[in-house]
Amino acid sequence: MRLEGKIALITGGGSGIGRASALRFAAEGASIVASDLSEASAVETVAAVREAGGEATAVAGDVVSSDDAKAMVQAAVDAYGKLDVLVNSAGVSGRVEGVSHEEVWDKVMDVNLKGTYLVSWHAVPEMDAAGGGSIINLASIMALVGYPVGMGGGFNPYNASKGGVLQFTRNLAIDLARKNIRVNCICPGYVETNMTRRLTENPESYEALKGRHPMGRLGQPDDIANAALFLASDEAAFVTGAPLIVDGGYTAQ
Repeated sequence: MRLEGKIALITGGGSGIGRASALRFAAEGASIVASDLSEASAVETVAAVREAGGEATAVAGDVVSSDDAKAMVQAAVDAYGKLDVLVNSAGVSGRVEGVSHEEVWDKVMDVNLKGTYLVSWHAVPEMDAAGGGSIINLASIMALVGYPVGMGGGFNPYNASKGGVLQFTRNLAIDLARKNIRVNCICPGYVETNMTRRLTENPESYEALKGRHPMGRLGQPDDIANAALFLASDEAAFVTGAPLIVDGGYTAQ
């Protein structure tokens, strides 16, 4: 049991990578606090964890709200007495319809970057009190490369937000290293989740996306959850400030 006795808060825990991480961590002995904007989705994750024999608690909240972010952390402490692991999985893409380009920019930056910052801000004192911990941020391959020519990504805020997550990860890791709090991020390739559904439900775009990954497929939430498990565990005790690329070879091209 690689996380026995650990308490893990997972934002965006109601679906996709967040839910997969909750299930994977619980299977390795962690008690889970699944946070999501949708309370119903968080409750579904908790039910799935409990059905598999794990321990979990749900909390609803918006990572863009400092009060909500604080409440997520407090929920872990109230339920289990401490916080050891934080997975900042809550995020949005730049594919938002019906709002202006400035509103899209602000929303993506708020959720992806500010949300990661706020939950981490409130988590760090509790991790320090517990003697250390592990923060795992969800960045992206788009923190490392730009969108290909023809994909219209020049003004897409997603890359900038995830690039910010990567730099925030490095900076926080340096600052917290002597507190025994490790901070790393995962840079996934395209993963089959609700966020990419608009791309994957179209056969033409789906095949094109698979073709951009040398392994010939998109990632699955479990692929990312397994990487997060490594970073959360003591096996990564000397790993901090690092981007772990999990992309089927996308950025190796």
